[in-house]
This record gives sequence, C-alpha cells and structure tokens, in this order.
Amino acid sequence: MRAGLPGTPTLPDHLGSIVPPGGVVGIDATVHSVDGGRALAAALTGDGGRRVRTVATNPVDEVWGAARPALPAGPVRVHPLGVAGEDVAAKVGRMREAMADRRADALAVCMLDEVAWLLNIRGEDVPHTPTVLSYALVTADDVRFYVQAGKVLPGSDAEAHLAASGVTVCDYEAMLGDVAALAASGKRVWVDAASASVAIYDAAAGVERANEAAVVTAPSPVSAAKAVKNAAELAGMRAAHVRDAAALVRFLSWLGDEVRGAPAGVRETASADVLETYRAAMPHFLTPSFETISGSGANGAIIHYSAAGAGSTACITPDVMYLLDSGGQYVDGTTDVTRTMHHGTPSAYQRGCFTRVLQGHIALASAVFPPGTTGLMLDALARLPLWRAGLDYRHGTGHGVGAALNVHEGPHSIAPRPAANGTALAVGMVVSNEPGYYEEGAFGIRIENLVEVVPAETVGSFGGGGYMGFRELTLVPLDRSLMDVALLSVAEVTWVDAYHARVWAEVSPGVEATGDARALEWLRKNTLPLEGGGGVRGEGTAAATVA
Repeated sequence: MRAGLPGTPTLPDHLGSIVPPGGVVGIDATVHSVDGGRALAAALTGDGGRRVRTVATNPVDEVWGAARPALPAGPVRVHPLGVAGEDVAAKVGRMREAMADRRADALAVCMLDEVAWLLNIRGEDVPHTPTVLSYALVTADDVRFYVQAGKVLPGSDAEAHLAASGVTVCDYEAMLGDVAALAASGKRVWVDAASASVAIYDAAAGVERANEAAVVTAPSPVSAAKAVKNAAELAGMRAAHVRDAAALVRFLSWLGDEVRGAPAGVRETASADVLETYRAAMPHFLTPSFETISGSGANGAIIHYSAAGAGSTACITPDVMYLLDSGGQYVDGTTDVTRTMHHGTPSAYQRGCFTRVLQGHIALASAVFPPGTTGLMLDALARLPLWRAGLDYRHGTGHGVGAALNVHEGPHSIAPRPAANGTALAVGMVVSNEPGYYEEGAFGIRIENLVEVVPAETVGSFGGGGYMGFRELTLVPLDRSLMDVALLSVAEVTWVDAYHARVWAEVSPGVEATGDARALEWLRKNTLPLEGGGGVRGEGTAAATVA
C-alpha cells in the first residue's frame, strides 16, 4: 500500500479502526508537524470522541535504547558564495523584513533545506540530500544554528564562515529551551505549521499554551525565497545539467550496446550502478539525488519502483520498455531526469502511448502564462493528450527542485491537487515537467525534464505584461523509436527537432572532451531531425516564444 492511492486507508481511518471510541492516541510531539497533529486530532475527535495527546517519552526510543545507531557525524561544509549568489547577511536581512511585516520577534527555521539555504552551508546527514540535521533561529539581534557538537569542526572553513556571518553555533538540543525562553519573555515566534513540530509550537506557545495567541503561524519566508533562484544558482543548475547530460549520454550509449549484445540482457540493479559510475566521473559530483528508479517491463509501471529494495533480478532486454528515473547532486546544482526507451521494436500501442505522453510534455513545455498562474492551472495541459485517448497518470506533473539541495522542494508544484494552487509560478523557479502513463503488469512511461521559469516574449502586454514560459535545463535525447511521428503536429515535430538541436549544441562538447567516441556518435544519431520533420541542425531553442 502507498499513501494517497485508491484503497489505501488514511492514518485517521486506520487508527479509528483499531482505537475504541473514547480512546486516546499518543504522539511524539517532536516528530509530528503542527498541521499533521491538528488534522489527526480533528479526524479522531470527530469520529467517536477519540483524543490525541503528546507523550513525554517515545516508547520506540525506550525499546530501541543503546542499539539505536548514532546520528550522522559528517562535518558541515560551506556552500561557496560564487554558487550561492547571496551572502548570509543579505538572506537574514530579507527574513527580518518579513518578520517585521508579521510583527514576529523570532523565526524558527525547521526544514533542513531551509537552514542550509539560509546559512549557505551543506552537509551529508541525509542520503541523497546535502543537508545537516539542524535548526536555525532568527531574531532581530542574532542568528542561532542548532547542530550536534563536533559537526562544525574547530578551525574549519565552516566555523570561520559562520562566525563571519554573525551566526552563533548552539547545541542541537537547546532549540526547544531557547524558543520557550523567548515565549516566556513575551516574544512572538513565527512557526510554519506545515514543517515545525508540535514540540516547537508548544514551546513557542508557552506553558499550557498561555501565549498561543502570540504565535505567528504562517508559511516560512525562507521557503518562498529559496524557491526563486538567483543568477548564480541558475548558472550552477545549468552547468550541472550539461555535465549530467554528458554522463547520461555516455551511459545510454553503453546500455544500448550491452542490452542488444548480452543474451540475458542487463540487470536493473547493474544498470543503476553503471550510471552512477558515469556520473561520478563528472566534475563536482557528490551523490545521486535520489535512489535510481530502474524499471524494465512491468516494473516500469510501478511509479516509485526500487530494484534494490525489491531484491529484483529482472533484466533489461530488447523486447521490453525500460524506464529510468535518476539524478545527481553536484556542488553547483541538482538534477532529476526520466527517460523511457526500447532497445528493440516497440509495438504500435506502446509507441502511441509514448507519443501521447510526449505531446503532454511538449504542451506544458510550450506554455506561456501571465503572472499569478499556479501549477494547478497548468496541470491539465500535460494530461489533455492522454485524456483524449482515455489515458492518465496518478501523480503530479511537476515538483520544485532545489539548487544543490532537495530534489523535491516547495512551495510550488504542478498538480491537480489544491495544494498546487497556493503558490504562483515566478521567474527563477525550477520545476519538473513529467507526465507519464503506467499500464499495470506491462510497462511504464515517463518523460521528465527540469525546466526554469523564464520571461516570455509576447506580442501584447495585457495587464502590464510579465508573461512567462519554461526553458529546459535537462538536455538528454528522447527515444525516437518510441515516437509515432504521424500523431505529432508540425509544431510538435518542430519542438522535438529544436530540443534535440540544442542538446547536440550544448552537450556534444562535453561528451567529446571525455574521449568517448561511441557516446558522441550515439548523441549525433539521436539528435538528428525527425524523419519528415524538415528540421536543420543548429543551436536551436526548445521554445521559440521564450526569451
């Protein structure tokens, strides 16, 4: 079962089925968000009078005891200003302006990526994500960084950077006490109810929540600021994607030869491992940005499939479709790309399904929209070609992506859910474009590019102008063998040819520099104009209407 899918009970439904009316459900206040705790309490109270209360100690911790592994001990590192693009003082200044607007005396920063962005630091505490287990607290007078002892190494660049930025390093466990002390002195603490724990909210509300009315509950201003990338962050993202594309081109050329040449094919797990070696050979590579989804045949229809987790021995062979969703963390950027391919002869039905996903991808990639447009308003563009064929997919179309941070970030997204209507897209945001189609027991299709929101060139300027569009960050060829060109319009063929021309122009120098002649030839063949498309090799642009 997976949360959110049909047939999967919600947590309140499950608890309601096992806790008798009038019963009590205990929660650990340090691991439940304020919103999550409130929603759980409301659902249980309204159905049978059940109650939710916090517990002083978590029984899981008591049972685990000394056997519990130690917290990660990796050191904090500096995120260079040349890549960050804005120093800590400027970022903190923006937060203090937001605090003044809300009449807040302090801001509790609880999301790991928000702390990392605000303080221009990175770490290695969370797999695939360069963050540090920490909190930050911003007041009018100081900035405090709460982290385990020993993670800011004495004499290190990180220690010097934090000191020069006016940041005080505090013990990780002191956060709750400091928030409580602020509340006791009459200070108003800003808490993001979606990300802060119940424990932090209770500390800000004071003893018995006596100061609850003074707690400022609103979305974190750090999240909104972090979502709009500055020029240095965007430059880093673009450079990382070009390097990442070169690694993928080398891998895909290798994979094609291996699948067609090996009698038993290539194992899904081995494919993911080889891809990581190609990425690791690129400058500034750190880790994968998430566990690679390497799904052949029916496994590709499992949206969040894990070959390693399933203990899979399945192989990629010429007679099945193969879905590969992967990404890399680099010092200067984060990537996330999905390609679906076939190394033999796909059926007409498979080509039709792929082409409709491609049409949805192109429709969203080509969108031009006015200020105030949210992801909810755009989501249907990617689904309409599928709907016309009676097809659809059960996931969002796009998620925000951090700059050398989380591969999934908010507050913006492109999805049919109400949450995607809360934040308008803005120039400088990065989001994925990833429609798909999944036929259970048969195959899965997804085409994912990361795109940046950019100004659009329009003939008119109704409402003052400011229209926007998308420009591709991901530069990896699409599988031409899966395209039914007869289904594509002239404009769609032009889009594919222009995209491939740009891929060749920007990625081929990096591939050539590796000395991998096979990969360079593979790239050349897979970026030629579509037959009958009339395209011409050149610099190209993925969307002619976008500046």
